[in-house]
Amino acid sequence: MTPFSNPSAGAGRHFFGAHEWTAIALVLAAFATPSLTGNPQVLSVVNQTLIAGTAALSVYIMLRMDLMSFAVPTFMAVGGYTAALLGLRAGLTDVLLLGLAAFIVPALVAIPLGALILRLKGVYFVLVTFVLTEILQLLLFEAEPITGGSNGLVGMPVVTFFGTELASMSQVLLTTCGLSLAGVLATAVFTRRFRYEFAAIEKNDVLAESLGLACWKYKAVGFAVAAGVSGLAGFALVNMLMTAHPSSFSSLSSVNYITYAVVGGKGSILGSLLGAGLLVTASDAFAFRGELSPGLFGLLIILVTLGARDGLIGLIGRVFRRLFGAVSRQVRPAQEVRA
Repeated sequence: MTPFSNPSAGAGRHFFGAHEWTAIALVLAAFATPSLTGNPQVLSVVNQTLIAGTAALSVYIMLRMDLMSFAVPTFMAVGGYTAALLGLRAGLTDVLLLGLAAFIVPALVAIPLGALILRLKGVYFVLVTFVLTEILQLLLFEAEPITGGSNGLVGMPVVTFFGTELASMSQVLLTTCGLSLAGVLATAVFTRRFRYEFAAIEKNDVLAESLGLACWKYKAVGFAVAAGVSGLAGFALVNMLMTAHPSSFSSLSSVNYITYAVVGGKGSILGSLLGAGLLVTASDAFAFRGELSPGLFGLLIILVTLGARDGLIGLIGRVFRRLFGAVSRQVRPAQEVRA
C-alpha cells in the first residue's frame, strides 16, 4: 500500500464539490435558453460559449497534471472529423452514438501519442503539442480523399435523437448542451476521483513517484480523458457549422482555450466555463467595434489577469467572503445587544 492509497479517503472522493455541482447546474441551465429566447445572436453566443468551455476543460485536466497542452485543437479535429465521416460515409446520425465515437476515438489516438510525449515536461511538452497540431492540420489539408482537403467535409446529415432531427438553431444548441454536459461530467468524475493523486503530481511529481505514485500512469489516463473531452467539443463545433474544415482547428485556437481556462481559474472546473463565458461574450460585444475589437479584447484579458491572479473563481470567492464577512460583522453586534 502506497501513501496515496488511503482507504479512509476513498469513500468521500467520489462526491462532487461545490464547483463541480455549479458547473453542472450552469450547463443544465443552458438547456432552457431556447425556451427563453429565439434571438439567433443569443443562441449563437451560448453555443460558442459551451463549445469553448468544453474545450477549455481539456486544458484544465492537463493543468491539474502541471502540463500546458496546445493539443486541444488536434483532438477536437479528430472528434469532429470522426463524427463528420461517420455521418457522410456510414450514414450514422444518432447523436448519442456520434458523441460516443467523438469521445472514444480521440482518447484512443491519445494513448500512443501520450506514450511518446508525456515523458516531456515544461517548454518541451508545450512545443511538441503545438507542433502536433500543426502536423495534424497539414494532414487534414493533404489527405483530400478522406478529409476533403481545403474544401473540408460539407453536406453533413442532420443529427437525430431517437429518430427526431435536430436541425434548427435551438435544437443545435440543445445538442451542444448535451455534449458539454457529457464533457463536464467526464471531467468532474475523473478529476474528483483522482484529486489527491493530481495534487501530488502538480506539486512535485518526482517526490510523488519516490513515495510510490505511478505518475506516468495517471498522466496517460488524464491525457486520454482530456483528448476525449476535446473530441466532444470538436463534434459540437462541426455540428454547429455543419462542416468539418481544417481552419476550424488551427494551432492558434489553442491559445484561446488556454486563456479561457487560466482567466476563469485554472484550478477549478467551473473556471473553464466562466472564463469562456466572459471572453466569448466580450468578443461578440467587441466585434461591432471594428478595428478596435482586438485591442479591447486584449485589454480586458490584461485587466482580468492583473485584477484576479487566481482567475474569476478567486475573484468571486474574495467578493463573497468580503460580503458575508461584512454581514456577519453587522449581525454579531445586533445579537450581542439583544442578549
